[in-house]
Amino acid sequence: MDTVIAFIVIFGALVFFHELGHLVFAKRAGILCREFAIGFGPKIFSFRKNETVYTIRLLPLGGFVRMAGEDPEMIDVKPGQMVGLLFNKEGQVNRVIINCKEQYPDAKIIEVEQADLEHQMYISGYEADEDERLQRFEVSEESFFIMDGEETQIAPYNRQFASKTLGQRTMAIFAGPLMNFVLAFFIFLVIGLMQGYTVDKPIIGQLTKNGSAIEAGLRQGDIVQAIDGESVHSWKKVVETIQNHPNEELIFTVTRDNETLDISVTPEEKKVGEQTIGLIGVYPPMEKSFFGAVKNGALETYTWSKEIVVGLGKLITGQFSIDMLSGPVGIYVSTEQVAQSGIYYLMKWAAVLSINLGIVNLLPVPALDGGRLTFFAVEAVRGKPIDRQKEGMVHFIGFALLMLLMLVVTWNDIQRFFL
Repeated sequence: MDTVIAFIVIFGALVFFHELGHLVFAKRAGILCREFAIGFGPKIFSFRKNETVYTIRLLPLGGFVRMAGEDPEMIDVKPGQMVGLLFNKEGQVNRVIINCKEQYPDAKIIEVEQADLEHQMYISGYEADEDERLQRFEVSEESFFIMDGEETQIAPYNRQFASKTLGQRTMAIFAGPLMNFVLAFFIFLVIGLMQGYTVDKPIIGQLTKNGSAIEAGLRQGDIVQAIDGESVHSWKKVVETIQNHPNEELIFTVTRDNETLDISVTPEEKKVGEQTIGLIGVYPPMEKSFFGAVKNGALETYTWSKEIVVGLGKLITGQFSIDMLSGPVGIYVSTEQVAQSGIYYLMKWAAVLSINLGIVNLLPVPALDGGRLTFFAVEAVRGKPIDRQKEGMVHFIGFALLMLLMLVVTWNDIQRFFL
């Protein structure tokens, strides 16, 4: 149960902050955001705040922000259609009732002649049971359709995604992956403030109970001056020397309480993959400071980003196979394993997953944020956007292929871990 909760919290947080980036910058650009969703499929929970409906959906495969103008409007008003109109204090239409009009006795019922609810914001038509005089009604910028008792806000063109500048649209899409990097940095920062962060100094950190270091007499805080007479000035050099001498006696020259000591330590042999290394049961030295934690958070974010990009490059060049990819099942199993090591390891795992999500979403693949940013780059070069229907078809095909890839990866995970 603890693993389930950890997985839900981690995955939910990654998706939440990703979509929050889209939402915040879309709203800053003045785009009407109809829905902020975590998951896909049927709604489990929802509530409305201001213009946006916030929902949690059944399938935990991601999330989305539904911005006005990205998809065709679900409700349209056509000539010959009978609709009901409700008005605000200024005499403008603020509700257009599509059906169940009998539930709104105060509504003015008209047969629509013309309607422009994007640019000029008006409806013209003939009032029922009146003379054949054509009437024109101004529609408020903040107005709603009512269908089956539910309200859907009408989106004038200036509130739609396509009406915004290339820079505003680019930022609204790029902000999602950007927030994943910000989240990872924040997690590394918190770890640094709470636990501390490793420093590249030749100082003995915490010792394990049964390691050869504690048995030989090394203590936490000892400053390593030399190993076998060779001076060391970094923790990296200490680790390299230990790993390169399994089952070989090493003389550590250390400073302790202003006293210099020579201590004999024999690293234990351990097999790591095809390589044999030496270990003495010592953790790296740790420090705590705010500015150090900030620097460490930025460095960790950069380092892991580089590692993931290199890994993706190997996948593209064929050095890694698709069987090495993991989907939700593989991530769940890995989360279970990491959770057993403690909260700080789990937090670091969440940060790495967040970076991974940000980088993958920036790949120039249709249906991903990177694919949309690629279309924006083409638009910047050619000076006009690509036809929306053609772009939509490319993204649809890309989404279908991604779902197919997800099924393949999930099946590989099930075979790897459960069969």
